[in-house]
Amino acid sequence: MGDPALSRRGFLAAFAAAAAGVSMTALSACGGDSDGGSSSGTTTVEWWNISTTQPTKDVWAGLARQFEAQNPKVRIKVVQLENDAYKSKMTALTASGKLPDIFHTWGGGVLRQQVEAGLVEDLGERTAPWSEGLLKVAKEPYLIDDKVYGIPFDIGMIGFWYNKALFRRAGIAQPPTTWSGFLDAVRKLKAAGTTPIALAGKEKWPGMYYWAYLAMRTAGADALGKANDAKDFTGDGFVRAGQHLQELVDLQPFQKGFLGAAYSTPTGQAAAVGNGRAAMELMGQWAPVVQADAGKGLGADLGFFPFPAVEGGRGAITEVFGGGGGHALRKGAPQAAVDFLEFFASAATDTTLVKKTGVLPVVPSAESALTDPNLTAVQAQLKAATGFQLYLDQAYAPAVGQEVNDSVAALVAGSKSPRQVAESITKAAKEEQ
Repeated sequence: MGDPALSRRGFLAAFAAAAAGVSMTALSACGGDSDGGSSSGTTTVEWWNISTTQPTKDVWAGLARQFEAQNPKVRIKVVQLENDAYKSKMTALTASGKLPDIFHTWGGGVLRQQVEAGLVEDLGERTAPWSEGLLKVAKEPYLIDDKVYGIPFDIGMIGFWYNKALFRRAGIAQPPTTWSGFLDAVRKLKAAGTTPIALAGKEKWPGMYYWAYLAMRTAGADALGKANDAKDFTGDGFVRAGQHLQELVDLQPFQKGFLGAAYSTPTGQAAAVGNGRAAMELMGQWAPVVQADAGKGLGADLGFFPFPAVEGGRGAITEVFGGGGGHALRKGAPQAAVDFLEFFASAATDTTLVKKTGVLPVVPSAESALTDPNLTAVQAQLKAATGFQLYLDQAYAPAVGQEVNDSVAALVAGSKSPRQVAESITKAAKEEQ
């Protein structure tokens, strides 16, 4: 995926406008070209991640301290940022040419552009002895031209997390498997006095999941990659995806004030589901942990089902949309950063992450630690998947991914039509050439 090789100069210029509004304190905080060494002989490694909710935040910080205890001459400086803030600051850092020693990545087109700008370390030889045993599907987003530029710590998919008790109260015996059945379920929930869906409209990316899945269901799993290669999203399948989303929006299924709602705040999307104020959300495998952190959590009332099939569409319900999390290193990062990636990808660490933070295992031997029935259901869906599409705002070049998010948000808000969404994404794709 992504564009032909960009020069470092051209890539950095493309990021300059987006970076202009971001505080330059983020740049000065980053190790950049330094080797992280000090006069005391201690190596400082800066690690940027997006684990800001509990218990993940404390678990990750604890792992950093554990690594330091095992490596007394290494200090891990942990920088934890919320998703959107992280993306904004990483855009600024990329424009400056100074990335953190270790940084969160979803892979795909964003990582490709960072690689093509000469900012990311090739990890192939430095990690081969221990990374080859990781799950293959988890590693794929970080392969650029058959070279390894990231190490996964999670893999998963987007699906619907729902409140079984609210479904029962609305007379919904089983989760829907078709789009028409899903719309019927929304109507039944509304008739029962329940808010059907929680959505973080302020953050845009949660709404993108609906359009992406509907495009997969109408046009097929491979259509999104082909459209990106062709720089053309105006095909009938993409317009119909927007039309199906418009059908949902017209039912007014979301919570009051959803356009200003964030994802993980106490009044946001996850909390609305976790506190029983909305019946479901379309979210990734991390949803139960965030629901419990932002709200109360649903316990045994929480269930999971895959995004429904669309009648007459080319896609199948076994084609999944999602991704995982990984870590990449800046070009020239110290050996201590590689050692930390090895520590983080070990069976012991992965088992801890599975048990305490709800991630799905990327180390096969850690699979025995997976006991949550909902996460087991997600893993079963992944293993049975007949197609896989990475998150669009990561699979595509940054400007295209952002346009997908912006245009779909505009459709949900009522200011763009399905065809205008397809045309706007196409325009952004062509401008990336």
